[in-house]
Amino acid sequence: MANPAQVGAQAEIDGVSPDTTPGLTVAAVARRLGIAPATLRTWDRRYGLGPSGHQLGAHRRYSTADLARLDQVRRLINSGVTPGEAARAVPAGGPGQVPASSDSSEPPVSGPPVSGVRVPARVGAEKASIRGLARAANSADTAACRGIIAESIEKRGVIWTWESLLTPVLVELGANWAATGEGIEVEHLFTNVIESCFGAVIERLRTPVNLRPVLLASAPEDLHSLALTALGGALAERHIEVRILGQRVPTEALVRTAQRSGPIAVFVWSQLAETGDALPLAALRQIRPAPAVVIGGPGWGGAIPSGVERVFDFTEAVSRITRLVGE
Repeated sequence: MANPAQVGAQAEIDGVSPDTTPGLTVAAVARRLGIAPATLRTWDRRYGLGPSGHQLGAHRRYSTADLARLDQVRRLINSGVTPGEAARAVPAGGPGQVPASSDSSEPPVSGPPVSGVRVPARVGAEKASIRGLARAANSADTAACRGIIAESIEKRGVIWTWESLLTPVLVELGANWAATGEGIEVEHLFTNVIESCFGAVIERLRTPVNLRPVLLASAPEDLHSLALTALGGALAERHIEVRILGQRVPTEALVRTAQRSGPIAVFVWSQLAETGDALPLAALRQIRPAPAVVIGGPGWGGAIPSGVERVFDFTEAVSRITRLVGE
């Protein structure tokens, strides 16, 4: 089972000190936040979320203070705040009250403060759901956890449930474990409930739209597979059949499985840098018919072979695989 301090790594940046020494490139910041570089540039262009110390004619470099600000913005967006609201809620120099804006077409920010930042009142119910689920998890009340998660999937779907409800709770559990050394049993129970709820979505699929399956696997030696189950549930909602191979799948085994099943696409997850070597995945492209090969997760680094595509967040993974199935 994964170390809970590492669970949800794409949704938590730890140990960022508020200094202003520049040094992080756009690509480095995008990797740390788990978003696409193009998204980061859009935030800069539209909302002024660029490097605070950028000089004309120099390469763009972000300070750790910039990174901390962007991480807070991303968390608010995942909570349901619009990017513009989130940018105003976390001004340069640190979180605070939302500055007045007379030319914004977005609704004003109101409601109770969350982590020092005021959020829209409509997000209050979402925060209450997160708190309720966290309490149920810490109380080892698996029935309550299952009910909250199942209701969220029914009302809002897998993507919202994973990104906006489950990820914040996983991050909280991981932070508690890291700080106290206690709570591993809570994380194990909660992870089992999540897998059960998403597994139920996958099992309900009866008439898939794809004749060739989609394979989902973790990179060799990677023990993280919870994101694969969530991805499988999101794809099942879209009537796409998946086959989940799970943790620590050797490339040779993945290739053999692909040769036997003839998948339309193969998705491989890497959580940690030690497991993120994409070069061996080129062997998947030699299969006939060749499947599309997509990789995701924060662990990938170095060269990516031709024909292998990287996605940078959960929603992008769902969208890309859905398009591949429809092509």
